[in-house]
Amino acid sequence: MSLKTLQEIVAATKASVHCLTPQAARELMADNSDALVIDVREPDEVSEKRPSGTINIPRGVLEMKITEHTTDPDQPILVHCATGGRAALAAAALENMGFRNVSIIDCSCDDLIAQLGAA
Repeated sequence: MSLKTLQEIVAATKASVHCLTPQAARELMADNSDALVIDVREPDEVSEKRPSGTINIPRGVLEMKITEHTTDPDQPILVHCATGGRAALAAAALENMGFRNVSIIDCSCDDLIAQLGAA
């Protein structure tokens, strides 16, 4: 068995989690004010630009910090990052924790800002 590349892991993970376009994410957020939108980029990335309405919880501490924001396994959680890779891994981790309504916003940060505006 050979080692998997990060790209292979991300591709397999994206295939197993629910993916949304930025437009679909905006519509879901408009229809459901309880939706939690998590930006899993690092704080220095977020300080440069951040989509409106997002909460920054870096991927490396997500499992430790998510319960500060929700303990409801059915709360809609939308996850995004710079290009979708960390978001996919983060969504899989949240599902592994027992969250049942997790989606990734599969786009660049710039594309999401185009839909939601900048914070």
